[in-house]
Amino acid sequence: MTDSPLFYQAGPALPEVSHAEGVSLWDTQGKEYLDGCSGAISCNLGHGRQDIRDAMLAQLDRVAFTYRTQFENAPALALGHALVGLTDGALDKVFFVSSGSEAVESALKLARQYFVATGAPQRRRFVSLRPSYHGSTLGALGVTGYRPLEAPFTTLTHASLKVPGPDFYRHRDADDDAHVDRVLAETRATIEAAGPESIIAFVLEPIGGASTGGRLLGERYLKGVRALCDEFGCLLILDEVLTGVGRTGTWFAYQHYGVTPDLLVTAKGLGAGYYPVGALLTRRDIVTEVMASGGFQHGHTYAGNPLACATGLAVIEAIRREGLLENVRARGEQLGTGLRALAERHAWVGHVRGLGLLWGVELVADPATREPFPAEQNRFAQITALAREEGLLVYPRRTLDGVAGDHFLVTPPLTITADEVETLLERLSRAMARFDRALADEAASPTARPREGSTS
Repeated sequence: MTDSPLFYQAGPALPEVSHAEGVSLWDTQGKEYLDGCSGAISCNLGHGRQDIRDAMLAQLDRVAFTYRTQFENAPALALGHALVGLTDGALDKVFFVSSGSEAVESALKLARQYFVATGAPQRRRFVSLRPSYHGSTLGALGVTGYRPLEAPFTTLTHASLKVPGPDFYRHRDADDDAHVDRVLAETRATIEAAGPESIIAFVLEPIGGASTGGRLLGERYLKGVRALCDEFGCLLILDEVLTGVGRTGTWFAYQHYGVTPDLLVTAKGLGAGYYPVGALLTRRDIVTEVMASGGFQHGHTYAGNPLACATGLAVIEAIRREGLLENVRARGEQLGTGLRALAERHAWVGHVRGLGLLWGVELVADPATREPFPAEQNRFAQITALAREEGLLVYPRRTLDGVAGDHFLVTPPLTITADEVETLLERLSRAMARFDRALADEAASPTARPREGSTS
């Protein structure tokens, strides 16, 4: 193999993909992999969809690109109306982008410009959780709480106030309600110390994604945050880049909890891996103030691209036509039950958590103390490599601020069938059994080193 001109994050050599169909991909050696993580939790309809291809080709035959200051286009209008409908009209203005990071950047800038337009320029800070992940561009990185990603850029980013979110696995409070109340009290104290009049918005994922392994925040907490935002006059930005467009069994995850944001961002599943498209949704009154002050000072070349929007519209139509929200709920229950059953057989599985088809499995060295494995052992990479060898793709990350802890996400396409869930669980079971044996071998031979893997 010749030296590749490409570089991404550090890690072991990867197989070269050949083709894909449904929930499976094949490499050039003919090995099949079940896509248990929808790529980067984005290929929500699986691979090789003829209906999405047809919609894209039909738009290609009309026009692939127009610029938003020169023409309006029907796919962008239709997708905008569709997204507003998914919020039941609670958020009625849409701004299109091409990625999750762009969507978060757009939300941060719109929120800031709103307060400048309404005579509150002293509002200059955001509040977000540690750990969290909101994107890799500098603005989005400023509200991200994941130390390895932040470390090289701390002198360049405008960092948010970082506050803890609920951790229903590791807390030592009297009960979950007491834990949420304590976390909210700490958040209030942080905001009051900084000055509530300086806060633009609170930014969070309604269900944790890659940074926390599907950590649930819960209705009590989300309603508490909404109440704090209302009290202090700041906005609530919900990052549904990962959870939006059906991943949890509703169109957006916030709809499980009876909390409505002021701004909402989504991407990933909106294009379902077929074309990059994301969106910022917000209220009309916010947009009205900004536009009256001279317009939104922001934009991207591909914002509202007709090919992107035609793809997103086809994705939403497919989810509706095939009843995939119902499938997510049914298959999610099946998957959760299966993952919990596997956890009962392996002491190093500390916690299984999730909703719909978003599940996280957290690994621990000691289930009694919930002590994580030493970071240098890279257990998250080890279990992922074993799963790949068994023909299953999962999505690994660090649980504790990116510097410690191990988890992997199981997030298959929304189209997965009951039989395919069983295949996923069987392959994961084999990988977990091999992980057991590796741990036993290490215990028997203390000088043995765990296999190395990516720490990114």
